[in-house]
Amino acid sequence: MTNVRVIKPALAALVAAAACVGGLAFSSAQPAQADTYSDLINAQNQHAASVQREAELKQQLAGASQDLANKVLELDDLTNNKIVAAQAKVTQANEDAATAQDEADAASGRLSAAQKDKETLEEQIKQTGKDYDDAHAAVAQLARDEMHGSNASDVMSVVTGATSTQDFVNSMQSRDALSRNEANAASSAATSLSTSKNRGERLAAIEKQIAVLKTQADEKAASAQTAAETAQSERDALDKLRQEGEARRNELSSMIDSLDSQSAKQAARTVLIASQVDSYNRQFQKEQQDAANRVDTGNQGGTPSTPVTPAPAPAPAPAPAPAPAPAPSVGGQGTSNGDYGNAYAAGQCTYWAYERRRQMGIGTPSYLGNGGNWWRSAPSYGLRVDHNPQVGAALSFLPGQDGADGTYGHVAVVEAVYGDGTFQISEMNWGGPWNMHYRTLTNLGQYWFVH
Repeated sequence: MTNVRVIKPALAALVAAAACVGGLAFSSAQPAQADTYSDLINAQNQHAASVQREAELKQQLAGASQDLANKVLELDDLTNNKIVAAQAKVTQANEDAATAQDEADAASGRLSAAQKDKETLEEQIKQTGKDYDDAHAAVAQLARDEMHGSNASDVMSVVTGATSTQDFVNSMQSRDALSRNEANAASSAATSLSTSKNRGERLAAIEKQIAVLKTQADEKAASAQTAAETAQSERDALDKLRQEGEARRNELSSMIDSLDSQSAKQAARTVLIASQVDSYNRQFQKEQQDAANRVDTGNQGGTPSTPVTPAPAPAPAPAPAPAPAPAPSVGGQGTSNGDYGNAYAAGQCTYWAYERRRQMGIGTPSYLGNGGNWWRSAPSYGLRVDHNPQVGAALSFLPGQDGADGTYGHVAVVEAVYGDGTFQISEMNWGGPWNMHYRTLTNLGQYWFVH
């Protein structure tokens, strides 16, 4: 919505679930399935929305050739049902792979810690021998440390079972008695704490534990590898569907003019817009992956760097140059004045508005500013600005208007105008750069349109 947003990967929210339209080649609806009641309700709602959408398309396509109507519905099914379902599988597979990898890393960490304990204990055994008992030694040392200290009464019952300080002192008078009591106390403490193993026995226990942890680590690593392969398979399947969508979109685009009725043309254009939405999501996803795989050669050791897209600096005023050839005009729209190419930040609403109008044959100045300023800047370039929607017009949202950014505003492009006072728009950066979206609004004279 602005040209200074932080990148947040997002995919357009497209409704899911297939529907069956009688008389037209379209995949049959699948029964709603879910793991929870809430998921079930959402799936049922999506299914109902899909059925309603296809019924409306069928009505709009009445009278169109069977072949062309089928192509429209097949592209709609691909975009709004199959690709959406595939995307859900990819998301779940990615989450499963991440969880499996976390578990594998944790198991590996536990194994490494046990192996480190084994190495440390082996070094201690070299110094003391296998029979050295840490529990006995610790309790005996406690008795020696506390015998003459202010806390002697706190430990005397543990060491000797004495009930008074005098009894404790008497029991410690002879060296033989001291040795006996140290040994007895150590044995008692060790037994109650289950720590009677000497260093040799502990080493054997650790080696046994390492064998178990090694098996667990191997199993977790194998699970992580399988999950990663599954996720890659789901991503490949999704990409294949999107490639199919691009091919179908290109084919359908060349056939729209053969439709006789305006409603059928509008239905086909609506389906094409939805497919274009997913195409831009695919483009954004690829760019994010390329950025993640890029290595920052300036870092020692070749550590991959986190991709950061800096906020674009304000564009300087372009140097005088021959004006480009005038862009084709639609209904008196557009201008070649100030049009030096798409100078707007890629992935932002302004970038899309310029690009979409260019696709429609409408020239747009390259430096109209943030989306909320277009209506104010456009007249200085000779563009008409009013409150009347027209296909190809840029809708300049005021800051905060209908979800626009509170500082920079927003800009969209009018895709269709209906007789009931509503109109359809397409817009980019709806929830994140490159994230496409389209919606239908009602014109009550509150919007500024740049023609």
